[in-house]
Formats: sequence, structure tokens, C-alpha cells
Amino acid sequence: MGWILLELQVMNSPFNQEQVDLLNRLLPTLNTTQRIWLSGYIAALPETAAGPTTASAVATPVETSPTTTETVSFSKDVTILFGSQTGNSNGLAKKMSKKLEEQGFQITLSSMGDFKPNQLKKVENLLIVVSTQGEGDPPDNAIPFFEFVHSKRAPQLEHARFAVLGLGDTSYEFFCQTGKDFDKRLAELGAERLVPRVDCDVDFEEPATAWMNDVLAALTQSATASASPAMTDQPAVSSTVESEYTRTNPFQAEVLENLNLNGRGSSRETRHIELSLEGSHLEYQPGDSLGVYPQNHPQLVNDIISAMSWNSDDIVTISKHGDQASLHEALLHHYEITTVTKPIVQQLAELSSSDELKALVAPGREQDLRAYISGIDLLDLIQDHSFAGVSAQEFTSVLRKIPARLYSIASSPQAFPEEVHVTVRAVRYEARGRERYGVCSVHLAERLEAGDTLPVYIQHNDNFRLPENPETPIIMIGPGTGVAPFRAFVGEREETGASGKSWLFYGDQHFATDFLYQTEWQRWLKDGVLTRMDVAFSRDTADKVYVQHRMLERSKELFEWLQEGAAIYVCGDEKQMANDVHLTLEQIIAQEGQLSPEEATEYLTRMQQEKRYQRDVY
Repeated sequence: MGWILLELQVMNSPFNQEQVDLLNRLLPTLNTTQRIWLSGYIAALPETAAGPTTASAVATPVETSPTTTETVSFSKDVTILFGSQTGNSNGLAKKMSKKLEEQGFQITLSSMGDFKPNQLKKVENLLIVVSTQGEGDPPDNAIPFFEFVHSKRAPQLEHARFAVLGLGDTSYEFFCQTGKDFDKRLAELGAERLVPRVDCDVDFEEPATAWMNDVLAALTQSATASASPAMTDQPAVSSTVESEYTRTNPFQAEVLENLNLNGRGSSRETRHIELSLEGSHLEYQPGDSLGVYPQNHPQLVNDIISAMSWNSDDIVTISKHGDQASLHEALLHHYEITTVTKPIVQQLAELSSSDELKALVAPGREQDLRAYISGIDLLDLIQDHSFAGVSAQEFTSVLRKIPARLYSIASSPQAFPEEVHVTVRAVRYEARGRERYGVCSVHLAERLEAGDTLPVYIQHNDNFRLPENPETPIIMIGPGTGVAPFRAFVGEREETGASGKSWLFYGDQHFATDFLYQTEWQRWLKDGVLTRMDVAFSRDTADKVYVQHRMLERSKELFEWLQEGAAIYVCGDEKQMANDVHLTLEQIIAQEGQLSPEEATEYLTRMQQEKRYQRDVY
């Protein structure tokens, strides 16, 4: 549908000359979204509000199908489903829900894992907010619904309208793939798009807000004239300003402690960092994560400036709002320089005089480009290809904002009020003859001392929560830094006096140097807060032993706990550890429950649906 603006006159409209003059000045300045919203808003006004009005006097829609003079009535019931691993999709879905409720819509807000698929055929307005994991996979809590929608059991949805917001990271090959899959499949089932799908990178606030406003405008435009008065109470679609500290307004937390948890002689360095939240009013639960905004390594920043022959004191614009900073400050604090993504290489190729780089980003070379950018940073790109004469402003204008790093919170708010603790392993390695550093981990390990401050926020994660019933047994599987949230879990259970049994599987390289929080686990075992603990130190024996091996050794007892209703929690590396643990659980369930592999898979799926199998993986 397009719009043809009409020149209003007194003789062809119900307006007086003053009104006609005002409208003729206003209408040409409106964009499509504003016109749609305005026409819907006017249609929804009670007749007594401003006298008789007509949307057709404002703009005439160009139809490609037969038109009707009757008003089409759409339901004001909106279902918002979110699929979220870390909580971002959940937070945005709640924000969208609040916006629509303020405009008089009736909202059903649900995790995809809690939504009953057979209700889909009854939904008229469906909003999907979903992230993508790893190699283009849905988040854990979205898997059952995703599979249902893509199965033969999915109903036809000709009666429904939908919109999809995808969250992802352009540094991954299958960027926002789950959102794309939902968008394609819902259209195949006959549903009509309210607005085009939006795919968000790690800096998602602005595009997500724009998507919300477009959806709100589309829904408002199609609302009937019998809309409830609540729709006219607050017609503005702009976001409300939140006063609490958030992802976009982080709290400067003071560092209380920064300790190395590994013993002398260890090949690893794991920091236990305690931060003060005093005065922030930030609250969290065990299972939540702490978002930390890091600094890039000063050496890498200096090397990039030197390689480009720039002046570190040059001023560059760092935001759409015109904020400025020195080049050194911009590269240190504001831009991602350790990861190179396909979109950034494509944009930088336009600035480069390198024919080789231009050829690399050409259609048909996708696999070559993917192989090239895997593991390189911005300095590698600069050293490999010529960017002579490119100004700092031109170059930095295409870079991504540095994203926050999320760390599982390692403290119970009951045990440590107005504090938050994290467990961070420093990442250092060599590639292409040069030292490489984990951006945030090495910043925290090398350049953060007690008394310093760190910009942080709380990332809530309702997909990783202790059971509501304190008597429920829990099984925790977390090797290495994956043990962090379980320190919070056990600490919380101690403070609240939870009576349910608890079992921890923990692993690392060496017992003598790498047993993180050893004295605390031993105290909790002695006091009965932790019922049992099995450990695996892979480098202390001739054959490498991991947590999944300990699980198999205790398979009978583990399955008995599951039959008693225990909840399982897994935290750590997704690609290897979490996948191996998942396969091990299926093996144990099949073996001890005398079930087929398919039945064991269904057993775990039911546990996920019942929130008895939860994962915090990365």
C-alpha cells in the first residue's frame, strides 16, 4: 500500500481555511510510519473528542486489491512470544508488552517454552522476539515451539498477522538465523506480516525500539473505532526514560576485591572479583548475569593507530547524536577492535585500495571471506590490506560499538547484600606471531585494582532459576568458571534454609592449583548445605577425566535423583562441554530407565518444558 498526498482545500474537505493551511504544511513532512500511526489514532478517537473526522481526508491509500468502504475490525489481543538464552529477548518482549498495554491492547506475554503450541491457531496478532545461539540454533526455551512451527502439525495461519524481531551477533556466520527461520515459516503458513523483520546486532537498542514503534503504529492503525479509551490516553509511541541503571546506562561499581583463585604453578589465571552495588538499587537473583563494559588492550589500540599513521589526539564522532572523543579514547572504550565481522569487512573494502580485499567480499566468495575473518582482529586486517589515506573518522564510522561481556553472577544477594561477585578466566594466546588477549578478561586481570570502578548492569535470566520449591533436589554441572552460578545457588540455599538435596559435578585441570572455591565447597559439604560433590581433574591422571565421566560412574544414583524430581543445571562452554553433558544425560536416562534413545530424548525434552533442565551456556 502506498500513499498519494492530496492538496486539501476548503471546498473538498470538512475543514476551515486555518485547518486546511495547517494540514497542508504538516502532511508532506510525515514519513510512512507517522502517517499510518496518525490515521489509526484518528480512527480510534471517540466521536465526541474532536468532532467528525475522516482518515481519507488525510491520505488516500493506493490499493492493489479491491477496496471496501467498511472498516475492517481486528482483535486487540496480541500474543508476544520470546525465545531467550541470556535474557535480552525477554527484556525486549516485556518492554513491547508495556508499550501495547499503555495503548489499550490485551497482551499475552510468554516464553516460547511455556506457550502451548495448540493455542497458536487461535492467535490473531503474534509478535516474536528471539535470539540465535551458536551455529544458528534456537535458544533452549524456544526449541519445542520452533520444532512445532516447522512440523507438519503446525496449523495454517491465514487469519493471523505477525512481526519478528531477531537478536544476534554479526561475528557469527548464522546471524539472527532463528528469527529469519520464524519469519519465513510463519509466512509459509499463511500469516501476514505486520512490519518487516528486523535483525539486531549486539548493539540492539535503537533498531529494536524502531521495530517496536513500527509494530505499535501498524497495530494502532488497524484498531477499530470501538477501541477502549485507554488507546487515547497516551498516544505517544516514544520510549519512556528509565531512571534505574541499565545496559545503556551502566552503574560505575567500585572494585572491592580482585583475587587470583589459581594456585602457584597453574597454567591458568582465574579472577574472583567483588564489586559494590551500594547506592545503585540494582537487584539480582542467583542465575542472573553481570554485564561488564571492558576496555580494549592499550597495546592493540596503539598498534592500530601507528599502523594507520593516525594521531591519537585526533577528534572523532562516536555516536549518531554527535558525541565526540579523541581517537585513542574511542578505540580504547567505544569500538570493537578484536573481532572482525563480514559487514564491517564489506564496508571497509569500499574504503580500501586493495583489489584483493575487494575481490574477497565479492559475491561467490562467501566461504573464502568466512575463512579469512575467522580469528583475525582489526590490526590483522590493516596489516593485510592497504588503507592508505583513509581518515580516522571514515574508518571508525563503520566499526561496531564494543559490546558488554556477560558473566554468570557468583554470589547470593542474600549472603552478600549490595555486592556482586564474578568469576573470570583470563584469556591469552598467540596467533600470527602476536600476543592476543581476551578483551574483558585481561582488562579485569591486569588493569583493575581495588578502588577502581567498572561500568556494569544486571542481565536478568529467568531461564536459569532455582526451583520455587526449596525441597526440590538440584544437580549442578559446572566445570571451570561454569561453577560460578552454583556458588550463588548454594549460598542462596544456605541463607534461605532450603531443605532440598544438592549435588555438584565440578572439573578442571589440576586438583592442587585449579580447584576454584575449594574451601567454600568443603565447608558447605561439612555443614550439609551441599549434599554431595563429584570432581574430575583432567590432567591429574593418565587418561583425561571430565565431568561427564563422573556422571556415568554415578549413573544409577543420578537417575534416582531425576525420578525423585531433581532439577538439572548446566553452565559452561556450549560447543563441547554442554553438548557432551547433554549426550551423557541421554545415555544415563536410556540406560537406567531402560528406554530407547528416542524415549530418552523425549524425557529430557519434558524436563526442559517443566523447567527441570536449564542451561546457562556460552
